[in-house]
Amino acid sequence: MSIQLTDEQLMIQTMVRDFAREVITPTAAERDKTREFPIENLKQLGELGFMGMMVPPEYNGSGADTISYVLALSEVAYACASTAVVMSVHNSIVCESILHYGTEAQKKKYLKKLATCEIIGAFALTEPQAGSDPVRQRTKAVRDGDDYILNGTKRFITTGKNAGLIIVTAKTDETARHKGISAFIVNQGTAGLTVGNLEDKMGLRASDTVDLIFEDCRIPAEDMLGAEGEGFRIAMTGLDGGRIGIAAQSVGVARAAFDAAVQYTKEREQFGRLISKFQGLRWIIADMAMDIEAGRQLMLSAAAMKDRGENYTMQASIAKLFTSEMVNRITAKAVQMHGGYGFIKEYPVERFYRDARVFTIYEGTSEIQRIVISNHILKDKRSP
Repeated sequence: MSIQLTDEQLMIQTMVRDFAREVITPTAAERDKTREFPIENLKQLGELGFMGMMVPPEYNGSGADTISYVLALSEVAYACASTAVVMSVHNSIVCESILHYGTEAQKKKYLKKLATCEIIGAFALTEPQAGSDPVRQRTKAVRDGDDYILNGTKRFITTGKNAGLIIVTAKTDETARHKGISAFIVNQGTAGLTVGNLEDKMGLRASDTVDLIFEDCRIPAEDMLGAEGEGFRIAMTGLDGGRIGIAAQSVGVARAAFDAAVQYTKEREQFGRLISKFQGLRWIIADMAMDIEAGRQLMLSAAAMKDRGENYTMQASIAKLFTSEMVNRITAKAVQMHGGYGFIKEYPVERFYRDARVFTIYEGTSEIQRIVISNHILKDKRSP
């Protein structure tokens, strides 16, 4: 069933598109070189209401639906994937987790600041020995009076250096497996929290990725998110929304690569005519357009299911799996269509190709998505 966009959704899409093309795009390549965190872009997105899109107005949010959010996120990704990934984690996982599981006091204290981008949020689940299998995490939280004391290391944390607030999962009961994991809201600068070295990544280079080391880090019990033992559920729910965000990022980068490739074929001449006239390339362009549209519909379908309050876990995994693999195909074809120029940093398709590579890995690898999808089809509830 095709999704019919409302006038409001189309207005939001147009507004973000204009902002992204005019403000974010011109400096995206330079940020890729310097690895400078796009704080000014994010602050402006916050002022426009795009850093708390699904947060209700009473907590300074826009109160928008998920479809509006993915349309906006896709436009930001078209302009700069590094900016988009920060926006995605902040909106999809951090803001929504506090909205759905936080106390009223936590929402007033933290959500209001997050929604206006006064602070940026990060999510810390992955560990050196626990990537796709979060039950193996070793970070522990031990109750000590009115506090919990955290010890452990989190790895590959997006925005870990620049976030003002981090949702951290830790084991509070070693014997209860996934039911022994809890979640905590940790403020940047808390004693005992150390930010590790900035990872030198293939792509998304302006988005910082770091280790977070917790050494006797004392967290007030009132900053536990949800109840004790609810951390795994909070993380998995957040990742469902995050996977729709990855789909939106994938669609945005794919469209950017596609548009660049199509434009190049209209300008490049070989054998006395434009290469856009060659049937082989025209068929590749048709296949690319078909791939992107299929991904876009899967993205919108998952977002619509979430907006209707339906169980969208499988649809989110389908959208994430298809679009993340699709954007790798599209960017590879875009590079190929540019010939030798596609290998040169002067042309943006080289950056799109590098940025896209991680989409099949983070927030659940392609292999994990296939497990989630097949478990839902076969009614096996032991999904990751």
